[in-house]
Amino acid sequence: MGDLDLRIIDLSRELFATVLLVAGPVLVVGLAVGVAVSLFQALTSVQEQTLSMVPKMLAVILVSLMLLAPALGILRDFCLKVFSQLHSFGLS
Repeated sequence: MGDLDLRIIDLSRELFATVLLVAGPVLVVGLAVGVAVSLFQALTSVQEQTLSMVPKMLAVILVSLMLLAPALGILRDFCLKVFSQLHSFGLS
């Protein structure tokens, strides 16, 4: 493999790590709230569709708003790294 191939693989690996870092907490909170609501519904025999969606939506929105500034910082750093490497790919 050439040097360009290794840089592309390294950049792809960092892309996946960045995506997991930005989206991971939101997905974990959505999963945890979904499991808690499903457990509550199973224990109380309440099968209301609104009860399962509204808490998940509120939790995901709240976590997204709380983590917006750090996530934008992480995405900014990744974009700056990608833009600084464009000349090595011959795209500048």
